Amino acid sequence: MTTSPQRPAWTAALCWLTVLIEGYDLVALGAAIPTLLRTHELGFTPAGATAVATVSLVGVGIGAACIGPLTDRFGRRGMLIWSVLLFSLFTLAIPLSPNVAVFGVLRFAAGLGLGACMPVALTMMSESLPERRRASANTVTMTGYHVGAVLTSLLALAVAGDWRVLFYGGGIVGLLVVPVMWLRLPESAAFLAARQAPERDRVRPRDLLGPRFRRTILTVWAGSFMGLLLVYGLNTWLPQLMATAGYPLATSISLLLVLNVGAIAGLLVAGAVADRFGIKRVAVIWFAAAALLLAALSLRVDSEPLLNVLVLLTGVFVFSAQVLIFGYVAHYFPAAARGTALGLTSAVGRLGSILGPFVTGMLVTAGVAYPWGFWFFAAVAVLGMAAMATVAGRTAPASDVRVA
Repeated sequence: MTTSPQRPAWTAALCWLTVLIEGYDLVALGAAIPTLLRTHELGFTPAGATAVATVSLVGVGIGAACIGPLTDRFGRRGMLIWSVLLFSLFTLAIPLSPNVAVFGVLRFAAGLGLGACMPVALTMMSESLPERRRASANTVTMTGYHVGAVLTSLLALAVAGDWRVLFYGGGIVGLLVVPVMWLRLPESAAFLAARQAPERDRVRPRDLLGPRFRRTILTVWAGSFMGLLLVYGLNTWLPQLMATAGYPLATSISLLLVLNVGAIAGLLVAGAVADRFGIKRVAVIWFAAAALLLAALSLRVDSEPLLNVLVLLTGVFVFSAQVLIFGYVAHYFPAAARGTALGLTSAVGRLGSILGPFVTGMLVTAGVAYPWGFWFFAAVAVLGMAAMATVAGRTAPASDVRVA
């Protein structure tokens, strides 16, 4: 068992791999559903697929909400290992499902572990680096999500419709990561120091809703809700929105790739900029830029290069605006309650990830997805900007450990 805080390289690598697994898994279901619907295997119908996708996200949200207090009480390291193990075992069982109902139950259980992974990984990554680099710690770690999504897409193309391989792959990779974590992942130095702090100096998870932190935690929850609503809404419906606008189908689908390429670039840029100029200020600017670009996409663009640039820039600002919120939470809240703050912020954001695709789907069904879909997203970005504009601009109001 490793408790030494002197292994930042292993922490960075393993936290990045954990986020990669989440990106892989969440896209795996989307890649498997078309095959399951086409073959009607396990009795899948559109309604069944919708139910499975929904319970998966509910499981992820519950996992994110519940893991925070556990990490603040028992430590980051053990909770991350158990979360990855839980996800891996249930994911391996999914291909053995006899029907849609069992498939959904297993996805829900896997989602509990999956939802717990990201907030713990982001907490550990933030605490393994100096405070001045906490923004880039989160944004660089989150690039793993998009790498995992790309790997899932490539594997789905390679296996030509064999949906079981996607889940076996995710489960096996997770099980391979667990023993490496057990041997090489150190406990967070900030957690160890917070546990040894005098009783009078401790900040407990329940204090987050007390007068000291209430305003900040509520506003970052609002920002996270808006941010993940944008991320999931765009990733789910962008091709359909562009097709509705009259763009060719091939162009509409390729724009989703352009959007996610922009997301990776934006994550790398946003963290470095926020570390230099302040997370709050940059998050506000990023949401504002996202609102302007989303509104611009409501206009018909006849130049394909210009359209690609607009979508690329949209990806740059939309995705990293959301992740900057996690960076802010890691920077603002003290170590004793940081895991809970990140977990609850992620959980509230998951509610937005459910609402975004739902509302956009309603607009598509009503035949008004273009241009109203982009106006809706632009308004959501403005609300995210307003939320981040009202949070405190200073650092955590309690003593914390700085890792040199």
